[in-house]
Amino acid sequence: MSSSDRPIKRADGRYDNVDFRKAVGHRLRPLKCTYNRRDVLLFANAIGAQADEKHFLYELHPCFAAFPTFPINLAFKQTDQDVFDFIARTTLEPIPGTPPFDAQRSVDGERGIEIVNTVPTCSEGLDLEIQGQILGVYDKGGAMVSEQEQTLVDVKTGKIYARMTSTSFGMGQGGYGGPRGPIKPANTLPDRPADAVHRFRTTPETALLYRLCGDYNPMHADDDFGRRAGFKGAILQGLCTWNIAAHGLLRAVAGSDPTRFKAFGARFKSIVYPGDELETQIWKAGSDGHVESYSFETVIRGEGRAALSNGYALIKLQPSKL
Repeated sequence: MSSSDRPIKRADGRYDNVDFRKAVGHRLRPLKCTYNRRDVLLFANAIGAQADEKHFLYELHPCFAAFPTFPINLAFKQTDQDVFDFIARTTLEPIPGTPPFDAQRSVDGERGIEIVNTVPTCSEGLDLEIQGQILGVYDKGGAMVSEQEQTLVDVKTGKIYARMTSTSFGMGQGGYGGPRGPIKPANTLPDRPADAVHRFRTTPETALLYRLCGDYNPMHADDDFGRRAGFKGAILQGLCTWNIAAHGLLRAVAGSDPTRFKAFGARFKSIVYPGDELETQIWKAGSDGHVESYSFETVIRGEGRAALSNGYALIKLQPSKL
């Protein structure tokens, strides 16, 4: 990145030479990724796979498979098998025209994934990379918003396994007069009872288990850290809630068949605390003869707050192989 594209920090902590438009299309440094079958098993346990879903939980099952959303944490984990400094890991590299995101004042806004090819149960024999680019950086006044796309690819063959999208909000980091970006309409849920419902009671240990999948933010383990951020204590990972909903939806509408999982995404709406019970309400939205589309919302039972909104999923129509 040339010096003319690099924002300059002022004494008051703000930046000069900011132009969010320069960020569009910027390609991020590729991230090497490795994982083993134990990582795949741990992930399935952390998101609530049950004993009758042995194909996610037992490596000798004849249909052993990675749960399709497993790649969503690989940008955190990369090649590590030990814990790491999450804040340092998630500090973005310099982006043209854009002040650096403050990881401690940034939150996930939305996540999506599309499965292009079946996710391998381990990376042995592959040269996996996550290749990312910036789709846009927007100025919401009080927040700076970054939209990214990441592709999980084997660079030896060019085979793509998954495409992932994310939106991040840098709270208190906007106000530079940049483009406000597109307005994404909220999904209108059907005015009828849900076609399927999945309930999952988290425990005080849920966030502690899920963090072993690579999401080591202290916010999810340290009550004091959470209180300093304005919460009651440690909070559940947004991606844990997101993945619990993905598992619940696949179980409810596709018999837990990973080969039918095509796409999934949702917007993060509110905080979940370990111990909360999650209820994912699912509506069939349509079918084109090959793929069924679903809308969903995940709420916190007993409170009525939505934890995930604008939820969508695409499920292939095909006979189960399980």
